Amino acid sequence: MSSILPPRPRHVGSKVRVCIVASKYNTEFTDALVENAIDELGELMPQSRVDLIRVPGAFEIPVTIANVLNRESPVCIIALGLIIRGATAHADLVAESVTSSLQQLAITHRVPIIHEVLLCDDEKQAYARCIGANINRGREAARAATSMIDIFQELERSIPRANNRSNA
Repeated sequence: MSSILPPRPRHVGSKVRVCIVASKYNTEFTDALVENAIDELGELMPQSRVDLIRVPGAFEIPVTIANVLNRESPVCIIALGLIIRGATAHADLVAESVTSSLQQLAITHRVPIIHEVLLCDDEKQAYARCIGANINRGREAARAATSMIDIFQELERSIPRANNRSNA
């Protein structure tokens, strides 16, 4: 776990479209994640468009992302949410399901999905990760998205697609 924010990636030059899918549950914390991610994206990619979709909870994030990917093609998606552990295993089951689903969607659609659906033990941990200045997962998500966009743009420029090579 990082104790400080990672360094800022360089600005992405071209206008791109990023989609944030964020849960509404645990509003104080998820609102902070969203605000920090949007602020950071605005600084790192000032020409870009950021679409925000809010869903009831973390469990609804993957199906919403699947729907977005079937309708349109943002260059990157950021998944934001917060799950706080309780007395049962429910939180762990939801977190595991969300993680697995997001990874499968990213691989299937070959679109970076930044996973910041956090699983915290308590509100103190949630505050530190969502609202605090030292560890801010919303800002980290935006920086990871910018890095992945840059990587995918570089891959597009430098490595021809497999189906294009067979035609050459």
